[in-house]
Amino acid sequence: MSTSRNRLDEEASPYLRQHADNPVNWQPWDDDALNAARERDAPIFLSIGYSACHWCHVMADESFESGEVAERLNDDFVPIKVDREERPDLDRLYQTVCGMVTGRGGWPLSVWLTPDGRPFYVGTYFPRESKRGQPGFLDLIENIADSWENEREDIESRADQWADAMAGELEDTPETPGEIEDGILETAAQRAVSNADREYGGFGRGQKFPQTGRLHLLMQAHERTGREVFGEVAREALDAMGEGGLRDHAGGGFHRYVTDREWTVPHFEKMLYDNAELTRAYLAGYRLTGEQRYAEIARETLGFVERELRHPDGGFFSTLDAQSEDASGEREEGAFYVWTPEGIHDTVDDEFAAELFCERYGVTETGNFEGGKTVLTLSGDVEELADEHETTTEEIEAELERAREAVFAARAERPRPLRDEKILAGWNGLMISAFAEAGLALDTTYGETAVAALGFIREQLWNDDEKRLARRYKDGEVKIDGYLEDYAFLARGALNCYETTGEVAHLEFALDLGRAIVTEFFDSEEGTLYFTPQSGESLVARPQELDDQSTPSSTGVAVDTLLALSHFAPGEEFEAVAETVLETHAESIEASPLRRASLALAADRHTAGSLEFTVVADDLPTEWRERIGRAYLPHRLLAHRPPTEGDLNEWLDRLSLDETPPIWADRTWQDDEPTAYVCRSFTCSPPQTDVEEALSWVGRLAPGDTESE
Repeated sequence: MSTSRNRLDEEASPYLRQHADNPVNWQPWDDDALNAARERDAPIFLSIGYSACHWCHVMADESFESGEVAERLNDDFVPIKVDREERPDLDRLYQTVCGMVTGRGGWPLSVWLTPDGRPFYVGTYFPRESKRGQPGFLDLIENIADSWENEREDIESRADQWADAMAGELEDTPETPGEIEDGILETAAQRAVSNADREYGGFGRGQKFPQTGRLHLLMQAHERTGREVFGEVAREALDAMGEGGLRDHAGGGFHRYVTDREWTVPHFEKMLYDNAELTRAYLAGYRLTGEQRYAEIARETLGFVERELRHPDGGFFSTLDAQSEDASGEREEGAFYVWTPEGIHDTVDDEFAAELFCERYGVTETGNFEGGKTVLTLSGDVEELADEHETTTEEIEAELERAREAVFAARAERPRPLRDEKILAGWNGLMISAFAEAGLALDTTYGETAVAALGFIREQLWNDDEKRLARRYKDGEVKIDGYLEDYAFLARGALNCYETTGEVAHLEFALDLGRAIVTEFFDSEEGTLYFTPQSGESLVARPQELDDQSTPSSTGVAVDTLLALSHFAPGEEFEAVAETVLETHAESIEASPLRRASLALAADRHTAGSLEFTVVADDLPTEWRERIGRAYLPHRLLAHRPPTEGDLNEWLDRLSLDETPPIWADRTWQDDEPTAYVCRSFTCSPPQTDVEEALSWVGRLAPGDTESE
């Protein structure tokens, strides 16, 4: 296969197409490119990034647009460009070796490989010319090409060592399984408190990420133990993210992370997965505390997603870029989002409202960002503003909202950040869960949005005959076998849609996905779930994903979802697989429960038991849906059951179940009224026809209690 031209114009990925006009003869990762490397006996230069990545754009401008750099890359290497959002397996492999060798990672990821895929040099961003101790990219590729020609034996030896280390890090499992102790939730929460920034909120002292898994650990531990500090740390983080620059105060939604301890200046890209997981965190905060501001942030975030990341037929797009054009026509990070006092006063026609907006959102002449611009943050208190201006809080809020609407409308006229319109199964699964939970907690229309997205993914990416899931849809093209995160995140989303709507079709899909997880990703000899399917492409190593990173651990979500699904299919392997994985990784979960927050949450579901909330009814009454939906019920399973045996038998046939599972068995309605059965660990309430009485049983069936019917 010739590599004499750039082939990225044949790809659907927006990130790859951004590089289709580079003079570098970029190849996609495919058999043709890999075979060409073997035939030429040439090293591979692998560049991994994504469309919203700021430093990816910088390196492209500096190096990949350069004819001189391109000539050297084309002559001495097979250059391959990968979208990490399409191929998280490759990203996981080579990020691992980057972390092992350099102590850091990130994007763009730059890796030099032997023709068979073993890495021998790795880094992230390289400037074109050497500066501040960093080697220049042009010098680097010249040196690597020379070493390949003259020091091949050393390179092969290093590649062997690194490949072995990667396999050990990613594939190996402990020889002896362990056992998860009952106190994992409290242990994890205590460590989260120790790692918390009690002054500014969140975790750590430098740049800050959302860390939603830690928030769920803290909130659940607070509900379980009553320890105030757990709730305080969770609320401090929620408040800091909601008030700072991570949140887009004019248009809703959250940016990727902030670059400072004070939560002021974000990295401006907006990712679907962050907005999904943050919505779920704020819904949990609302349910736990009753604070309406958390519900409003969730509504605002979902509104942003519906407005700017939703495909007309129901699925969700992936990202918005960090960069857009500024007033001079140059692409700058954050240009779409930042303001000056002059810009606010030009936009808001009422002087008083403009001044209030600047006070409330911290817009000053000096600014808090580059060039005297301001990232909007909440810096004033409405009550203080009302006192200062001798008016009511209601009037202040009304003026601020009018000003915000004007700012939002004016911003819409600016050049917009580019949108990556890939639709990824796993990321959609995360957002489907968020909308489904909001359908219970806030408004049923959110549940309708979740169902529409699930239907889109099922229609476009699910092969019902083969029970297999593809990862990516773009402009009618379906590509790439699904990874564990695609199956696990989507299975949870489908289960949440069943809980929200009571429609058995969604439970059916969740069970099909769960069965595929067991078949394709579980290795019984190693006792673990792998990230890549058994029938997928063979790589240098087969990775596991145990740690929470920018998305939750796919292993953790898979285990948690399999435990939930086991209540509907107890005769299948779901619970046994989940238990095996937890036992395999018990020691590492207990040693690092914050790194492995999703697995710690799954372990807690296993030890504490799911909270079964079975409701027998034709339809869940509005009052019941609202009360159950607003309640904070960790590890909840809201299981609708039809009241007649005939309808139930039809459900069992659809679900391929030979017998009625305990979550539905012998659960009948009383006096033809909606009836609830609340259970945990085989201990149940009597049938309840009053939703408040049913909810009162939740506390009586807390983990460790033994009261039975």
